[in-house]
Amino acid sequence: MDRLPLDNKVSLITGAATGIGRATALGLARAGAHVWVNHFGQAELARQLCQAVTEDGGQARCVEADVSSAVAVAGMFEQILAEGPLDLLVNNAGVILEKPFLDTTEQDWAKVLDVDLHGVYRCSQYALRHMLSRGGGAIVNVASDLGFLGRSDYAAYCTAKAGVIGLTRSLAREFAASGIRVNAVAPGPIATAMVSPEHMSTEWMAKELDIPMARLGTPEEVAAAIVFLLSPQASYFTGQILGPNGGSWMGA
Repeated sequence: MDRLPLDNKVSLITGAATGIGRATALGLARAGAHVWVNHFGQAELARQLCQAVTEDGGQARCVEADVSSAVAVAGMFEQILAEGPLDLLVNNAGVILEKPFLDTTEQDWAKVLDVDLHGVYRCSQYALRHMLSRGGGAIVNVASDLGFLGRSDYAAYCTAKAGVIGLTRSLAREFAASGIRVNAVAPGPIATAMVSPEHMSTEWMAKELDIPMARLGTPEEVAAAIVFLLSPQASYFTGQILGPNGGSWMGA
């Protein structure tokens, strides 16, 4: 049997119980990786995902942790690394807030940044220390096209995702010589629990969301980009921001 591109690599996907994280877990498992499914308060959905991976011939384990908690992240990595090495990290866990900026409280702001940006910082620190000791690895961070574009009433989310883009490029420069690649995806609107597509006409999506392809993306389309960036086929990619976004952002 031919080897799969990620045979026997061990991966951790944060926020993996649903949406992009779930699709990524399935995609990595089908590429041969062993998968750690991180979730927070979604034990049954995570269990179902691990079961789906197993039934598809892959290997998956569930691990619960709130990435906004330094203590929880430390415990998660202690559990994972006690079982063996970690080769791949997908920082996917995220929350979104739609609220006018002047109504955004300190608590609102802190909650979004603690998950969407500080969670990436926390998980990346643990993963990078381990990857350095192993002589290599790969990380993909899930940003957003709104990290480039901005949007009214989404200031906290846009700020966090812009921070993820900056962090990705900084880590890519710092760790490239150590054999560690760090990239990101910046999806446009994706049909997940964060976005409700049932009342969106193609005309509305093209005009109001400014998506030239006039449709929402799927979690599987984003997952395909993530799996590619983690694979040997992307061996010369680092510091790159891939945009599965239907054309919503076409900048450099």
